[in-house]
Amino acid sequence: MARVVFVLVLFVAALAYAQTDKSGTARSNMTEFEKASGLSDSEKQEKASQYTSEMKGVLTQVLALLKEAREDKDVIKVNCVNEKLTKIKGLIRIAEQADITLQEAIAKGERDAATHEFHKISISHQKVRILKTEAEQCIGELAFAVGKTSVEVEVDKETVPDDDPTDVELPDTPVFRPPAASPYE
Repeated sequence: MARVVFVLVLFVAALAYAQTDKSGTARSNMTEFEKASGLSDSEKQEKASQYTSEMKGVLTQVLALLKEAREDKDVIKVNCVNEKLTKIKGLIRIAEQADITLQEAIAKGERDAATHEFHKISISHQKVRILKTEAEQCIGELAFAVGKTSVEVEVDKETVPDDDPTDVELPDTPVFRPPAASPYE
């Protein structure tokens, strides 16, 4: 019985310790979106600007990966990276438009709208980071799976005839047309 109580006390203590951060204050189990609603307007603008510039940096990195794939003349890599690049460009457009709308919402004092637009930017940022990783995988892993192929053909002139064996003259066959199905033409 005393062991059970001791284990329960340790369990509760471990839970309490897990719920505190380094400063010793209790952590709340807030999601990222709940934290965003607690940010001030200037913090939202600052983070939105940071996220947008990071996404543009990722765009530059993925463009470099696309260039590398094109230099290797590997169509599979080019297609894979290009797909990710297209998605990244779309997400950046969404984030930039949301940033403009965020600025407008803050200027109008619409806190809920500003939070909504910040969420759009935050989600776009997360997806762009994932797409960057996927683009890097396109370049890295496919190189091992596919590899470059080289084919060399040697023709033995002594045993292979010069003329094409599939080029055969067909006999003339008369063309017989059936009568018209209707007497009207």
